[in-house]
Amino acid sequence: MYSILLIEDDAALALGIEYALKSEGFYVECAKNIEEARKRFKDNTFQILLLDVMLPDGNGYDFCKEIRKSSDISIIFLTACDEEANIVLGLDLGGDDYITKPVRIKELISRINAVLRRNKPSNSAEIIKTGDIEIHPLKCLVLKSGEEILLTTVEYKLLLVLIKNAGNVMPRNLLLEKLWDIDGEFVDDNTLSVYIKRLREKIEEEPKNPKYISTLRGLGYKWNLEIRGE
Repeated sequence: MYSILLIEDDAALALGIEYALKSEGFYVECAKNIEEARKRFKDNTFQILLLDVMLPDGNGYDFCKEIRKSSDISIIFLTACDEEANIVLGLDLGGDDYITKPVRIKELISRINAVLRRNKPSNSAEIIKTGDIEIHPLKCLVLKSGEEILLTTVEYKLLLVLIKNAGNVMPRNLLLEKLWDIDGEFVDDNTLSVYIKRLREKIEEEPKNPKYISTLRGLGYKWNLEIRGE
């Protein structure tokens, strides 16, 4: 049974989410503020944090930074704001995903299951090479010119999806479905643009003039370089 720590100060919303997740077989503990969440996190083992951004004694972004100093637990932000700046901030701080309020329970459960699937270790031992990028799937390690690149789980999966389909145009809706393993209608189209932008900033020498990931307007994205394996 997977354990979830829900950090949400809206009692009615927290009660509804807790009931729905328990009905799906998850173990759920709730905290209404950061102080309570900090204590529960210290005393228990969880696989996922559902983290509200605005809390009575602070904000979820700061708590995410605190958690990331000692843990790689999956973190899904719950936020009322879907502006690109807020999404980028959450991802840069180590969030695995975000969901905008009002929360749709079916979407939430799908996102949780997708994050759990993404974070399962890969069974492939093959080292993937493309240009000056090297991927070690068993270690979830990505190197560029021998230096490690730190990617979020979604950025890592986006990289793998593009590479495994090198030379082919990947439509935006197909990428969305592959990234979240759910129907693309649950994901704001702006989200994919944010992930592409962040991934380019990490792997490209010139993100505004990319050599790895091409944009084909009206069609989607394409990985340009050939793939080599070991």
